[in-house]
Amino acid sequence: MFDFQIHSTNKNAAPPFARIILGHGAGAGMQHEFMQTMATILNGHGVEVVLFNFPYMQTIIETKKRRPPDRADKLLAHFNAVIQEIGTTRDSLPTFIGGKSMGGRMATMVLDDADGIAGAVALGYPFHPPGKPEKLRTAHLETLNKPLLIIQGERDTFGTKSEVENYNLSSMISFSFLEDGDHSFKPRKRSGFTLATHIECAAKQVADFMKAQTTMNV
Repeated sequence: MFDFQIHSTNKNAAPPFARIILGHGAGAGMQHEFMQTMATILNGHGVEVVLFNFPYMQTIIETKKRRPPDRADKLLAHFNAVIQEIGTTRDSLPTFIGGKSMGGRMATMVLDDADGIAGAVALGYPFHPPGKPEKLRTAHLETLNKPLLIIQGERDTFGTKSEVENYNLSSMISFSFLEDGDHSFKPRKRSGFTLATHIECAAKQVADFMKAQTTMNV
Protein backbone atom coordinates (compact mmCIF):
# COMPACT_ATOMS: atom_id res chain seq x y z
CA MET A 1 0.00 0.00 0.00
CA PHE A 2 1.34 3.42 -0.97
CA ASP A 3 0.93 6.56 1.10
CA PHE A 4 1.58 9.50 -1.19
CA GLN A 5 0.30 12.94 -2.21
CA ILE A 6 0.35 14.47 -5.66
CA HIS A 7 0.75 18.25 -5.66
CA SER A 8 -0.20 19.59 -9.08
CA THR A 9 0.24 23.09 -10.41
CA ASN A 10 -2.68 25.51 -10.21
CA LYS A 11 -5.46 24.50 -12.60
CA ASN A 12 -5.39 27.99 -14.13
CA ALA A 13 -1.64 27.81 -14.78
CA ALA A 14 0.19 26.19 -17.65
CA PRO A 15 0.56 22.38 -17.44
CA PRO A 16 3.62 21.22 -15.48
CA PHE A 17 6.78 20.72 -17.52
CA ALA A 18 8.08 17.90 -15.29
CA ARG A 19 7.46 15.88 -12.14
CA ILE A 20 9.60 15.11 -9.10
CA ILE A 21 9.07 12.32 -6.56
CA LEU A 22 10.42 13.39 -3.16
CA GLY A 23 11.19 11.21 -0.14
CA HIS A 24 11.25 12.63 3.40
CA GLY A 25 14.00 12.74 6.01
CA ALA A 26 14.53 10.16 8.75
CA GLY A 27 12.59 11.92 11.50
CA ALA A 28 9.59 13.51 9.79
CA GLY A 29 7.20 12.42 7.04
CA MET A 30 5.72 14.04 3.98
CA GLN A 31 3.44 16.26 6.09
CA HIS A 32 6.42 18.12 7.56
CA GLU A 33 6.41 21.85 6.86
CA PHE A 34 9.66 21.66 4.89
CA MET A 35 8.24 19.06 2.49
CA GLN A 36 4.89 20.81 2.08
CA THR A 37 6.46 24.22 1.54
CA MET A 38 8.92 22.85 -1.00
CA ALA A 39 6.06 21.18 -2.89
CA THR A 40 4.02 24.38 -2.97
CA ILE A 41 6.89 26.52 -4.24
CA LEU A 42 7.88 23.94 -6.85
CA ASN A 43 4.28 23.92 -8.08
CA GLY A 44 4.64 27.64 -8.67
CA HIS A 45 7.65 26.92 -10.89
CA GLY A 46 5.70 24.46 -13.03
CA VAL A 47 6.74 21.24 -11.32
CA GLU A 48 4.30 18.51 -10.27
CA VAL A 49 5.44 17.08 -6.92
CA VAL A 50 4.78 13.60 -5.54
CA LEU A 51 5.42 13.26 -1.80
CA PHE A 52 5.31 9.87 -0.10
CA ASN A 53 5.89 8.21 3.27
CA PHE A 54 8.23 5.29 3.73
CA PRO A 55 6.55 2.28 5.43
CA TYR A 56 8.14 2.90 8.83
CA MET A 57 6.75 6.45 8.83
CA GLN A 58 3.28 5.09 8.00
CA THR A 59 3.64 2.85 11.06
CA ILE A 60 4.67 5.80 13.23
CA ILE A 61 1.60 7.74 12.11
CA GLU A 62 -0.73 4.79 12.69
CA THR A 63 0.65 3.75 16.08
CA LYS A 64 1.76 7.18 17.32
CA LYS A 65 4.97 5.53 18.52
CA ARG A 66 8.43 6.58 17.42
CA ARG A 67 10.69 4.06 15.73
CA PRO A 68 13.89 4.25 13.67
CA PRO A 69 13.90 4.10 9.88
CA ASP A 70 13.89 0.70 8.19
CA ARG A 71 17.09 -0.79 6.79
CA ALA A 72 18.35 0.74 3.56
CA ASP A 73 17.31 -2.24 1.43
CA LYS A 74 13.67 -1.86 2.51
CA LEU A 75 13.74 1.91 1.98
CA LEU A 76 15.23 1.47 -1.49
CA ALA A 77 12.68 -1.19 -2.42
CA HIS A 78 9.84 1.11 -1.42
CA PHE A 79 11.30 4.07 -3.32
CA ASN A 80 11.57 1.90 -6.43
CA ALA A 81 7.99 0.71 -5.93
CA VAL A 82 6.74 4.29 -5.73
CA ILE A 83 8.63 5.14 -8.92
CA GLN A 84 6.99 2.19 -10.66
CA GLU A 85 3.55 3.09 -9.30
CA ILE A 86 3.77 6.70 -10.47
CA GLY A 87 5.32 5.72 -13.77
CA THR A 88 2.58 3.24 -14.62
CA THR A 89 -0.42 5.24 -13.44
CA ARG A 90 0.41 8.78 -14.54
CA ASP A 91 1.16 10.52 -17.85
CA SER A 92 4.53 10.70 -19.55
CA LEU A 93 5.89 13.84 -17.90
CA PRO A 94 9.69 13.90 -17.56
CA THR A 95 10.26 12.50 -14.07
CA PHE A 96 12.94 13.19 -11.47
CA ILE A 97 13.46 11.83 -7.98
CA GLY A 98 14.91 13.29 -4.81
CA GLY A 99 14.31 14.04 -1.19
CA LYS A 100 15.27 15.63 2.08
CA SER A 101 18.33 14.16 3.84
CA MET A 102 17.70 10.39 4.07
CA GLY A 103 15.12 10.57 1.29
CA GLY A 104 17.62 12.32 -0.95
CA ARG A 105 20.27 9.74 -0.17
CA MET A 106 17.89 6.92 -1.10
CA ALA A 107 17.09 8.71 -4.36
CA THR A 108 20.77 8.89 -5.27
CA MET A 109 21.15 5.18 -4.55
CA VAL A 110 18.38 4.12 -6.95
CA LEU A 111 19.04 6.81 -9.58
CA ASP A 112 21.34 5.01 -12.01
CA ASP A 113 19.15 1.90 -12.20
CA ALA A 114 15.78 3.70 -12.28
CA ASP A 115 14.34 3.46 -15.79
CA GLY A 116 12.80 6.64 -17.13
CA ILE A 117 14.21 8.88 -14.40
CA ALA A 118 15.99 11.94 -15.79
CA GLY A 119 17.94 12.96 -12.69
CA ALA A 120 17.81 13.52 -8.96
CA VAL A 121 17.93 16.24 -6.32
CA ALA A 122 19.22 15.90 -2.74
CA LEU A 123 18.10 18.57 -0.30
CA GLY A 124 20.69 18.41 2.47
CA TYR A 125 22.65 15.25 1.68
CA PRO A 126 23.82 13.29 4.77
CA PHE A 127 27.43 12.82 3.72
CA HIS A 128 28.34 11.49 7.17
CA PRO A 129 26.82 11.26 10.65
CA PRO A 130 27.32 14.51 12.64
CA GLY A 131 30.69 14.48 14.37
CA LYS A 132 31.88 11.45 12.38
CA PRO A 133 33.37 12.84 9.14
CA GLU A 134 35.33 9.62 8.60
CA LYS A 135 32.13 7.60 8.07
CA LEU A 136 31.38 8.81 4.57
CA ARG A 137 28.31 7.79 2.57
CA THR A 138 29.76 8.71 -0.79
CA ALA A 139 30.98 5.52 -2.48
CA HIS A 140 28.08 5.38 -4.96
CA LEU A 141 28.40 9.11 -5.66
CA GLU A 142 31.89 8.62 -7.07
CA THR A 143 30.58 6.66 -10.07
CA LEU A 144 27.14 8.20 -10.62
CA ASN A 145 26.13 8.30 -14.29
CA LYS A 146 22.97 10.43 -14.16
CA PRO A 147 22.71 14.12 -13.24
CA LEU A 148 22.32 14.98 -9.57
CA LEU A 149 21.89 18.36 -7.90
CA ILE A 150 22.86 18.58 -4.23
CA ILE A 151 21.69 21.65 -2.32
CA GLN A 152 23.52 21.94 0.98
CA GLY A 153 23.64 24.39 3.86
CA GLU A 154 27.16 25.77 4.24
CA ARG A 155 27.35 24.69 7.89
CA ASP A 156 25.42 21.43 7.59
CA THR A 157 26.76 19.09 10.30
CA PHE A 158 26.18 16.16 7.91
CA GLY A 159 28.68 17.72 5.50
CA THR A 160 29.86 21.34 5.54
CA LYS A 161 30.81 23.25 2.43
CA SER A 162 34.52 23.02 3.25
CA GLU A 163 34.24 19.24 3.70
CA VAL A 164 32.14 18.56 0.62
CA GLU A 165 34.35 20.60 -1.69
CA ASN A 166 37.21 18.18 -0.95
CA TYR A 167 35.30 15.00 -1.84
CA ASN A 168 36.16 13.17 -5.07
CA LEU A 169 32.72 12.73 -6.61
CA SER A 170 31.23 12.10 -10.06
CA SER A 171 31.30 14.94 -12.57
CA MET A 172 27.55 14.37 -12.99
CA ILE A 173 26.97 16.03 -9.60
CA SER A 174 26.43 19.77 -9.28
CA PHE A 175 26.29 21.66 -5.98
CA SER A 176 24.62 24.70 -4.54
CA PHE A 177 25.51 25.93 -1.05
CA LEU A 178 23.06 28.06 0.91
CA GLU A 179 24.91 30.70 2.92
CA ASP A 180 25.05 29.93 6.66
CA GLY A 181 22.35 27.25 6.25
CA ASP A 182 22.16 24.18 8.50
CA HIS A 183 20.93 20.69 7.56
CA SER A 184 17.41 22.05 7.03
CA PHE A 185 18.76 25.20 5.32
CA LYS A 186 18.05 27.39 8.36
CA PRO A 187 20.56 30.25 8.74
CA ARG A 188 21.42 32.08 11.93
CA LYS A 189 19.69 35.44 12.44
CA ARG A 190 22.94 37.36 12.35
CA SER A 191 23.60 36.07 8.81
CA GLY A 192 20.95 38.35 7.34
CA PHE A 193 19.28 35.43 5.56
CA THR A 194 16.05 33.61 6.42
CA LEU A 195 14.84 30.04 6.16
CA ALA A 196 11.97 31.13 3.92
CA THR A 197 14.26 32.77 1.36
CA HIS A 198 16.65 29.81 1.43
CA ILE A 199 13.81 27.36 0.72
CA GLU A 200 12.53 29.60 -2.07
CA CYS A 201 16.03 29.76 -3.51
CA ALA A 202 16.43 25.98 -3.27
CA ALA A 203 13.10 25.37 -4.99
CA LYS A 204 14.01 27.67 -7.88
CA GLN A 205 17.36 25.92 -8.26
CA VAL A 206 15.58 22.55 -8.35
CA ALA A 207 13.19 23.78 -11.04
CA ASP A 208 16.02 25.33 -13.08
CA PHE A 209 18.02 22.09 -12.84
CA MET A 210 15.01 20.08 -14.04
CA LYS A 211 14.37 22.50 -16.93
CA ALA A 212 18.00 22.26 -18.00
CA GLN A 213 17.89 18.45 -18.03
CA THR A 214 14.59 18.24 -19.90
CA THR A 215 15.85 20.73 -22.49
CA MET A 216 19.05 18.73 -23.01
CA ASN A 217 17.06 15.55 -23.55
CA VAL A 218 14.60 16.94 -26.09
